[in-house]
Amino acid sequence: MTLGIVLSTYEWPWALERSLAGYAGQTRRDFRIWVADDGSGDDTRTLIRRARESYGLDIVHVWQPDLGFRKSAILNRAIDAADAAYLIFSDGDTIPHPRLVETHARLARPGRYLAGGYVKLTPAVTAAITVDDAHAGRATSLRYLRGLGLRPGRRALRFLGPGAAGWVCDRLTPTARRWHGNNASTWREHLLAVNGFDLDMGYGGQDAALGDRLENLGVAPIRIRHRAPAVHLHHDRPWHDPEGMRRIAEERARVRATGRVRATRGIEELPREPEAGVQPATPRASS
Repeated sequence: MTLGIVLSTYEWPWALERSLAGYAGQTRRDFRIWVADDGSGDDTRTLIRRARESYGLDIVHVWQPDLGFRKSAILNRAIDAADAAYLIFSDGDTIPHPRLVETHARLARPGRYLAGGYVKLTPAVTAAITVDDAHAGRATSLRYLRGLGLRPGRRALRFLGPGAAGWVCDRLTPTARRWHGNNASTWREHLLAVNGFDLDMGYGGQDAALGDRLENLGVAPIRIRHRAPAVHLHHDRPWHDPEGMRRIAEERARVRATGRVRATRGIEELPREPEAGVQPATPRASS
């Protein structure tokens, strides 16, 4: 199967550089990255160009104008543009374990989606993470992070990685299986079947709502939160909207109660924006 990574980003090239370095250090590199950019400026474009040149990463830059928080729209544009059969989703402020892509690809199953997780880093630890740390895999090493001051408590189990111990924890944890936008994957055909992300949903639930509709479609989740570690770089959330999150929770409840599968406004209803575009990548190498 062909593999793709969808990375959402907005005006934080410092973090995106570390995320891309993490993908450059993957044990499996036969993938293309679609950077889903919700209106960033020239610094992000320059960084993407530099990452292509420095790491040889196959990156497509999918961009739309900055008209406020429109993560659902830019993710839908990336899904629409993607040419991979299987898509792994994350964010440009999240650094993957070196075996994250390998693990998602190995555990992919027909008619299923993979529900991963992440560990949030503190402001101090975030500031200490270098690009080299991300590329070499140190940014997701529990020992290294503890040396920087991280005290994960029970979340230390989320660094187990691929292997028997991670599998056992994934089987035993009572944590609900859900689609986390910075560590989840499924087949592109399933995403098209549910019409992608809901354009009417803002911050705080559009990812989980996609998972709800996938499950209504019959695409059941497989929990991999301990086998596919990722770390989330700290940042403020100025777009946090409690009222908006309440509305999203109510909409999610309606979706689950009615069994609705397709987003009312999703990929097929994307607005035509002449300014939006896809910067072509280099041709995919033949296998």
